Amino acid sequence: MINIKNSFVIKIQMNSKDQLVLKEDFTVKVRRWVLLDSQLKIINEKSKTIREEKHGLSSQICQHLENSGNAHRKIMIHDGDLKLYEKKDYSPLTFAFLEKHLGKIMTDPNQVEYVIQYLKEQREIKTTNDLKRSYKNTD
Repeated sequence: MINIKNSFVIKIQMNSKDQLVLKEDFTVKVRRWVLLDSQLKIINEKSKTIREEKHGLSSQICQHLENSGNAHRKIMIHDGDLKLYEKKDYSPLTFAFLEKHLGKIMTDPNQVEYVIQYLKEQREIKTTNDLKRSYKNTD
C-alpha cells in the first residue's frame, strides 16, 4: 500500500512490514499522474455531454432537411458545408455472431465449435503493466 501525504514522502508497506522511502521524483510523478487522470475524467464527462447534445441536434437537423424536401442540399457554414448522408453502422464481429452464422453454413456443430475455438486461440495477446485508479466511497 502506498500512502501519499502532503509532504513529498511516499511510504510503501511491504508484507514484511518493512517501509521504503522513495525519492521526491517518484512522488511528483504520482501526483502528476493523479492530476492528469482527474483532468481526463473531467474532459471525458464533458465530451460525453457535448456528443449527446450534438447527436440530438443532428437528429433534429436531419429531420428538418428530410421534411422540408431539402435532403439533397448543402448548408453553407463558415469553414465549409454540412450535408445529409446515409451512415451505416455495422454490428461488431463477435464470437457469438460467428457461431450463429457459421452454424447456418456448417451442418456439424462440432466443426463450428472447432473453428470458434481455433480463432480464439489464434488471437494475439499483448500484456503490459498500467495503472488503474479506484475511488473511495464518499457516501
